[in-house]
Amino acid sequence: MSGKRKRVVLTIKDKLDIIKKLEDGGSSKQLAVIYGIGETTVRDIRKNKEKIITYASSSDSTSLLAKRKSMKPSMYEELDRAMLEWFNQQRAKGNPISGPICAKRAEFFFYALGMDGDFNPSAGWLTRFKQRHSIREINIRNERLNGDETAVEDFCNNFRDFIERENLQPEQIYNADETGLFWKCLPSRTSVIKGKCTVPGHKSIEERVTIMCCANATGLHKLKLCVVGKAKKPRSFKSTDTLNLPVSYFSQKGAWMDLSIFRQWFDKIFVPQVREYLRSKGLQEKAVLLLDNSPTHPNENVLRSDDGQIFAKYLPPNVASLIQPSDQGVIAMMKRNYRAGLLQNNLEEGNDLKSFWKKLTLLDALYEIAMAWNLVKPITISRAWKKILPMIEEKEGLDFDEEDISVATVATILQHTKGLENVTIENIEKWLEVDSTEPGYEVLTDSEIIRRAQGQTDESSENEEEEIELIPEKHINHAAALQWTENLLDYLEQQGDMILPDRLVIRKLRATIRNKQKMTNSSQ
Repeated sequence: MSGKRKRVVLTIKDKLDIIKKLEDGGSSKQLAVIYGIGETTVRDIRKNKEKIITYASSSDSTSLLAKRKSMKPSMYEELDRAMLEWFNQQRAKGNPISGPICAKRAEFFFYALGMDGDFNPSAGWLTRFKQRHSIREINIRNERLNGDETAVEDFCNNFRDFIERENLQPEQIYNADETGLFWKCLPSRTSVIKGKCTVPGHKSIEERVTIMCCANATGLHKLKLCVVGKAKKPRSFKSTDTLNLPVSYFSQKGAWMDLSIFRQWFDKIFVPQVREYLRSKGLQEKAVLLLDNSPTHPNENVLRSDDGQIFAKYLPPNVASLIQPSDQGVIAMMKRNYRAGLLQNNLEEGNDLKSFWKKLTLLDALYEIAMAWNLVKPITISRAWKKILPMIEEKEGLDFDEEDISVATVATILQHTKGLENVTIENIEKWLEVDSTEPGYEVLTDSEIIRRAQGQTDESSENEEEEIELIPEKHINHAAALQWTENLLDYLEQQGDMILPDRLVIRKLRATIRNKQKMTNSSQ
């Protein structure tokens, strides 16, 4: 008769490891044997997968997750949710967070939430709050403010020691950062309002998406932009397959990056593409992704490849604003390229501003922003790392010629743009910088934090998304597409000024459509 199995209590990190192995096809029976637990326990972990991942993603410390064995809730769950939301936002901004500040905020949320009884935000409460969410330290009385030069030097020295220990080359060191983009914002002769740009003769409009840039420290590997929009299938996409877009497109009801989307991007896009790039360069498939403390970035334990060779590392909150590479001119250059490109397209098409505005769609914007990202040169990206890795600029093979999209360049284009000939230099500068401080995550007011803690959602946003998704798609068959290419070829043949490559491109497209038509007919 076998003895009774010794009771094993798994840590949160153990449960995350089991979830990873289950996702990779591991069996409950095998995992039960490996971890010395019952199959029922493994099935329970699978059932509570999202709850465990969400808890781990919001935690602050990898080492504490390796020790913590339960997700014991607070007796004041709504207060806990409100405080965690507030804490994550303050940390992302680099604001000082001390014990007394936390206590005062907790007392405010307790009464704002309408909770019963008396509440004493004591040192014991603060300790338990930190333990529940694996937060390292928030009890320093004189915590350094955002942008501390001494902390920058300390981090850079530690990070250089880290990459030396890990034997990482600049090609294996990446940075990703989100920003908001007002994609349908054009300059005016009066002023530019965030998200709303007044155009003569046209009503104000607000259009915003979240964009995330990611590249390695040499700038030679730029991943496709990650874009988060409101709708799963925006009106302008029609029958376009999102997999064929020039960006990696995700949807969220407020067009914000969130923990779930970031984790999907890391697992399904970042890790595979980095592996492929490093393999092509003959380098070890090992890399680090440097991130800031945005509330949308999961814990380091969650952002890790199956073999642990591709992983995330975080900038301290009080240094991110000074040295995060993407914020050192990279995102700004991309946005300038985008806006100058819009104006140039309008100029080439010979449209007036009103008609251009009316025709511009999100699909157009995605192609334009992808082009703008492609135009950001490797040297622009590598120079953005000089505070962290000063040795990068000494690397050979980089193009050191860089052209900035200046205000003067934009002003020259505007002089030939009907309706915007007299836009002032000041308004051009405001337009180019209109979303320079727009975050990629949702910044909540105290009232919004309270509503979210109470489980209230913005139904209007959800209904808006559903309405957009219900627009029927138009199916175009092979015969119709073939007829259009024939008509276009006839048109080009009649134009004496059309160069040969234009016709060759259409002929190649016609041949592709014919082959697809033959394959479809043969399979029927």
